[in-house]
Amino acid sequence: MRNVSLDDVDHVERAVLPIGTDYPPGHLLDWHEHRRAQFLHGATGVMVVDTAQGTWTVPPERAVLIPAATRHRVRMLGVSTRSLYVEPDAVPWWPADCVVVDVPPLLRELLLAAVEFEADYSLSGREGTIATLLLHEIAERTPLPFHVAIPASADLAGLCRAYLAAPDAGVTNAVWARRTAMSERAFTRRFRAQTGDSPAAWRARARLLAAVPLLRTASVTEVATHLGYASPAAFTAVFTRSFGTPPSHFGSGAAGAEGGGTMSSVAVTPQ
Repeated sequence: MRNVSLDDVDHVERAVLPIGTDYPPGHLLDWHEHRRAQFLHGATGVMVVDTAQGTWTVPPERAVLIPAATRHRVRMLGVSTRSLYVEPDAVPWWPADCVVVDVPPLLRELLLAAVEFEADYSLSGREGTIATLLLHEIAERTPLPFHVAIPASADLAGLCRAYLAAPDAGVTNAVWARRTAMSERAFTRRFRAQTGDSPAAWRARARLLAAVPLLRTASVTEVATHLGYASPAAFTAVFTRSFGTPPSHFGSGAAGAEGGGTMSSVAVTPQ
């Protein structure tokens, strides 16, 4: 795989530009945007994508669809990416907001093949067929629930981003209401109007999303304790109910997921 800068090839007249990139651990792609829509697949590691509207946590072997001209930043946690940069006119069905999706075996193999193409690959024959098939496969993907909304108001957004960086099970609606100099009832009503969730439901989802990058280096027991769950079993039940798969599937290995391991101090959102 060749690390290629999008700026060097964006001018090439291809509806789909496949690019693979390896990133050092903890690398931050600070705020930026692309003219093209982006399909960002993490072949390894975990990505956290941040926009003004929300935060999307992308577990291993998943991907995120980023709309064209969307300002975003990405924290790469041990990630090797396979990206497609797509002309907006070629994908009128592309979502208006970021979406996390699964990457089944066929799509994964197509991506692996495509990132080896030259930028001006042939539109006929194998390469053009793969590029076309990639878009068909992406269009079939179903959104996954690895997302929390960020309120539009600066004060509420600040509370949410601080919580994502350091989730605390002891935080309550009353605590947040005091920080914004509002009554608890008024605060809850305002928060729900901007996010679609109650503050308590939002924090519960944020804690689960925070678990995904932590599970790379820590056991289920350690993550459950760190995030304030009553027991590993309680954490596992809530995680599985929310995401459709147990937290042990996101660990570095079965042994690390169920037993020992070391909790790493890693931010769960870009700073």
